Amino acid sequence: MTFDGSDSSSMTIGQKLWQVNWSLIFFLCILVGIGSAMLYSAADANWSPWAERQLIRFGSSLLILLIIALTDIRFWLSYAYTIYLLVFGLLIGVEVMGIIGMGAQRWINLGFVQMQPSEIMKVALVLALARYFHGLSQIDIRRPTFLIIPLIMVLAPVFLLLRQPDLGTAIMLTMTAGVIFFLAGVRAWHFGLVIGGMIAALPIGWTMLHDYQKNRILTFLNPENDPLGAGYHIMQSKIALGSGGLLGKGYLGGTQSQLNFLPEKQTDFIFTMLAEEFGMIGGLLLLLIYVIIIIYGFVIALRVRNQFGRLLALGLIGNFFLYIFINIAMVMGLLPIVGIPLPLVSYGGTAMLSIMIGFGFIICANVHREVRVGRYGLNDGSDGRRILKG
Repeated sequence: MTFDGSDSSSMTIGQKLWQVNWSLIFFLCILVGIGSAMLYSAADANWSPWAERQLIRFGSSLLILLIIALTDIRFWLSYAYTIYLLVFGLLIGVEVMGIIGMGAQRWINLGFVQMQPSEIMKVALVLALARYFHGLSQIDIRRPTFLIIPLIMVLAPVFLLLRQPDLGTAIMLTMTAGVIFFLAGVRAWHFGLVIGGMIAALPIGWTMLHDYQKNRILTFLNPENDPLGAGYHIMQSKIALGSGGLLGKGYLGGTQSQLNFLPEKQTDFIFTMLAEEFGMIGGLLLLLIYVIIIIYGFVIALRVRNQFGRLLALGLIGNFFLYIFINIAMVMGLLPIVGIPLPLVSYGGTAMLSIMIGFGFIICANVHREVRVGRYGLNDGSDGRRILKG
């Protein structure tokens, strides 16, 4: 079934539902199923406290995903900056009245829900940057002055995140923004200047890190130096990974996890737990599912004919990839431990909501891939709409 795409308002809800990529949603459901099974195992064969809540949150998040996917993409373009400012306001709220947990002030209590705004900012920033670059020509993008506003949009939340402190999310925001800048056509020498400045600022940045953050980096360089202290997490993770072998010890049979040697097994180190119980084969199968989802995201982005939808989809699937890469590299000792969850597998309400909202926007771009998107979204009364060929 095809549509001319000139106006998404001509499409009924039924027609939009037909355009939803249900195969992608199916693979997301498989991920959540795997995660719930591992959370059941982490709780000593009990649905409480993690697996049951994870499934309930997924059901709610799936409904939000569909609402976002079926909403006119021009609506999201029109309110992209508003959404960004609202989430930024929540980050400021964390600074003023945030809840402290595990040594960091990252959560805010809204009365009806307790959430981590930094996770939502990962989506809001991509949305806002896609809106900004959608309204620029290639000539404008090549001018350094036009990069000041998007740089401020990136650096402002990064500054607040570093104060929480949340180094991992700050790094993810910066890298995701870099993906958007690159895809939008920013010149390579601009990246060279930024990277050079970051390298030059490393000595200053080191002095600003908290003691536990310095310990994480030093432990990454030499985890055997303090195996019962700062290096305990990564040492136990490596033991669990290695003990799983090719086929694993069997479901509910992982000794490192079941005997509670493996820390944070329901969140940061859930991949290690899976690899111990299902071995290298189980880990590779999970990675295969992630690869399939990423391919779906890239294919969707390449089919979108408007610049906003294409940047939005590519930025969000890039963010999803960073979740996976950083978490798995972290538990394998290839990166310092920075507290990044494994998407849709690790336990976490705000992280799941953020990821599902992201896929809602990706599917929205697919549903409205032929829609002509003006510079100002629904408020654009002109006919000069930017359409990508091919």
